[in-house]
Amino acid sequence: LSFWSVLDAVGARYCSGWRGIYAEFGKQWYQRRVREFQTFQHYFKRINLSREMSEKKRSAMNQVVTREYTLHLHKRIHGSGFKRRAPRAFKEIKKFAQKTMGTPDVRIDTRLNKHVWHKGVKHVPFRVRVRLARKRNEDEDSVNKLYTLVTVVEGIESFKGLQTQNIDVDE
Repeated sequence: LSFWSVLDAVGARYCSGWRGIYAEFGKQWYQRRVREFQTFQHYFKRINLSREMSEKKRSAMNQVVTREYTLHLHKRIHGSGFKRRAPRAFKEIKKFAQKTMGTPDVRIDTRLNKHVWHKGVKHVPFRVRVRLARKRNEDEDSVNKLYTLVTVVEGIESFKGLQTQNIDVDE
């Protein structure tokens, strides 16, 4: 589907490019058709993209998977008051886990809690290396089939050069 085929469909006879169209229908008619065609094209591109993304998302969310991420907490709690920095860090960790793993049920490990609080409420660590594990919920009564467990990765000297890693866990 091209622009010229659309013009053919509406009955435009173009003899010498743009000038022929202008002479036959006028500039406003031509500009309106161009605008309609661009909107039409954009609409179908958006439909195809959303369909592809939804198919990918559905298939990926059913898997049990474990990944390691580096979270930059300093930028996420910037602007918070001193007495709200550690609680805000946990809200941001939960928000990140929900977004990346796609599960509304997020559980934080006690070691991660101690790691974030070990310098007090004001002085939250700038970065933290976390392991996000999407697991199946054993409780049959729960609404969510999967939950995310967030744990801290201990013994990180430097965060430079670390990337997201998929981890194979034999259960």
